[in-house]
Amino acid sequence: MTDVLRRGRASLAFSFFVQGATFALLVTRIPAIQDRYGVSDALLPAFLAAVPILAGVGSVTTEQLVKRIRPSLLLRWLQPVVMLALIGVGSGDRLAELGIALAAFGLAVGGLDASMNMLGVSLQRSYGRSIMLSFHAAFSLGGIVGASLAWVGAHWHLALWVSYLPVVVVLLPAVLVGSRWYVDAGAGSGAVAVEAGEAQSVVFKLLLPLCLVMTFAYIGDSTVSNWSAKYLKDVLGSSEQLSTVPYNVYMVTTLLGRALGDAGVRRFGAVAVVRLGAVVAAAGFAVVAVAPGAWVGMLGFTLVGLGLCVLVPQTFAAAGRLFPGASDAAVARLNVFNYVGFLIGSPLVGALGDAWSYRWAMFVPMVLVLVTLVYARSFAPPPDRYGGEHERPRTADVGRGSNGL
Repeated sequence: MTDVLRRGRASLAFSFFVQGATFALLVTRIPAIQDRYGVSDALLPAFLAAVPILAGVGSVTTEQLVKRIRPSLLLRWLQPVVMLALIGVGSGDRLAELGIALAAFGLAVGGLDASMNMLGVSLQRSYGRSIMLSFHAAFSLGGIVGASLAWVGAHWHLALWVSYLPVVVVLLPAVLVGSRWYVDAGAGSGAVAVEAGEAQSVVFKLLLPLCLVMTFAYIGDSTVSNWSAKYLKDVLGSSEQLSTVPYNVYMVTTLLGRALGDAGVRRFGAVAVVRLGAVVAAAGFAVVAVAPGAWVGMLGFTLVGLGLCVLVPQTFAAAGRLFPGASDAAVARLNVFNYVGFLIGSPLVGALGDAWSYRWAMFVPMVLVLVTLVYARSFAPPPDRYGGEHERPRTADVGRGSNGL
């Protein structure tokens, strides 16, 4: 284990943290954004849908860009764009300005998510053991910090740009300094493919099970983020204040699950962890659906967080193992289904809830998460040439940092 790798891991974890905080600052202030620009309830869904759609475009574009530009370099410059776009969202006055800022945010965040996970997958390969969940734990921690700062801004009735500017002023220079230590550990078609003796292309048929798991996981995630407060208040009869608790608890349990998850993968294997996560998340949705009151409902959302939190990081890691000679391309394509799940989940549950019942609607993400069990074997490390089913450190790639170390 070299100092280059340790610095690379720490700097990438900080990047995940900053992205979690930035994203939370945007999504938790949507009502304030709507009020600032006078966006009608009818028009708001179009603005919100545009962000994940453009993020998908950004992710696909990143797949092509990393053929010529290192993922670390893309991440170094895309993260400031995302943060500056956040300032743009908070400081404009006209709908056109909001549209431009959100478009920049969406396109940049798609490339940012893809490049961060590319570096995470390649670092995990160099480490030779599971570390992917720790990066997503940093994202969850950033989300908690960002949501807390957003609450402070709302509580003190601060203008959006006043809430956003200090965060960007502090974090942007830190990100630029930390980006010096990003590590490109040969995740693409270069060093790993050379070591394997063959180039590799991504076969979508083989990647499809992981794409479905990613979609189902984000359908579950968007159900909690968009409907937990309404469900507790309107269905389970909680107070306005209590209805805000489930998402905060969900984020905390996501952080805890991811912080401990890598140890579970090392001890029991990715397949067992993914299966357990799917069962726990499904049980959580079932508890929510039949809950007699608010406190039982919160227990259900807590279980959902503990279960779902392991699925997305392990899906990215599995894509890297499945296509070791083209993991950058595999991660970029897989990342698109993050946004597919986000786009499908909230409207699906909302439509079923309005037409049928919100209790019955909760069984839909429950069933979809359980489908993950069918594809659990896709998370097993393929046998390597040493005869084992584990990731070995790629020592030829360890010393190559983004700054030429």
